[in-house]
Amino acid sequence: MGGKSAIWECYNFITMTEPTLLSNRYQLLEMLGAGGMAQVFRARDLMLERFVAIKMLRPDFSANTELQVRFRQEAKAAANLSHPNIVTVHDFGFDQGSLFIVMEHVPGTNLKTMIDNLGKFSPEDTLPLIIQVCAGLGYAHRAGLVHCDVKPHNILVTPDRRVKVTDFGIARAIVGINPEEQNDVVWGSPLYFSPEQASGQAPSPASDVYSLGVVMYEMLAGRPPFVAKTPETLARLHREMKPQSPSTFNPKITPELEQILLKVLAKEPVARYRTADQLGRVLMTFGQHKPAALPVQAAPMRSSLSGAPTVTIKSPDMQPRAAYLQSLPTEEPYEAPAEIDWVSVGLGLLALAAVGGLVPLWLAIFFRWNNVLP
Repeated sequence: MGGKSAIWECYNFITMTEPTLLSNRYQLLEMLGAGGMAQVFRARDLMLERFVAIKMLRPDFSANTELQVRFRQEAKAAANLSHPNIVTVHDFGFDQGSLFIVMEHVPGTNLKTMIDNLGKFSPEDTLPLIIQVCAGLGYAHRAGLVHCDVKPHNILVTPDRRVKVTDFGIARAIVGINPEEQNDVVWGSPLYFSPEQASGQAPSPASDVYSLGVVMYEMLAGRPPFVAKTPETLARLHREMKPQSPSTFNPKITPELEQILLKVLAKEPVARYRTADQLGRVLMTFGQHKPAALPVQAAPMRSSLSGAPTVTIKSPDMQPRAAYLQSLPTEEPYEAPAEIDWVSVGLGLLALAAVGGLVPLWLAIFFRWNNVLP
């Protein structure tokens, strides 16, 4: 590849001087972003009268007949995923020389922009976001799908901190393109791919877990675990080098959290958490038993956009310890049994005796009246 400028020249195939119509249905309104293999637009679905996001692949990718078949297969598989933490795929097609995929429009920004703007995240801010990513990825893993390109660019965060994972299967669909472009285009960025992907092996759910571990490391440490000038060097680091302790960059990272993160970044897939579901459960348990902060509260708070349950974490900085202790449920007060009213008991016994004494009298009258007694 001839550098980033060459990539831009290669795929800058649509100019938004005026709205463009795709498949006589989708009106492109504005460009939301661009990468090495596609452009993303905010668009309007004229048939259903709603806003959508459309990703258009580069024309040189789209012209590949084999890629067109794989792209449709992956788009169909992604369209079958229905989860609050996964961007919904509505449609796909081919127009103006480009393959495109139509997805729900998610307001907000991607996690990479947040990292660039905010720098290091605290554990309290990191865990709720990563747990939601685990929920979305775990659902896909149970459906037999591997994302293959987990990175902060593909993790969308709404203004109310709801997370949506996007671009399922697109990287896998493009795996057959020119091998010289795979490192820079197919896997999005060598910063996030797993050691087995760096070795050219097929990715698995554990590969997605590793890539998510790189994202989590970058959020907490303010930088990825490995940085190099060339994709080849990055691939070697992912395969061979042990990452530096993230607590070196962020002292708020506890030894327990660091242990979880380093396990996620294990070189061998069998040494990691096998699926995103498993990692999510571990992080939930860690949050609930974290000694230095308040427990994770997993009450299902519904979003007006996605209806996704979220997890909020309150730290001592957000709620003083005194207020926290006051908010804890207290034991029910112990109530002593009521004293016995002996007067009432005595009157009851006398009444019972009086009634009991009348029984023989009534029996005698009954038998005499009926001439039973002699």
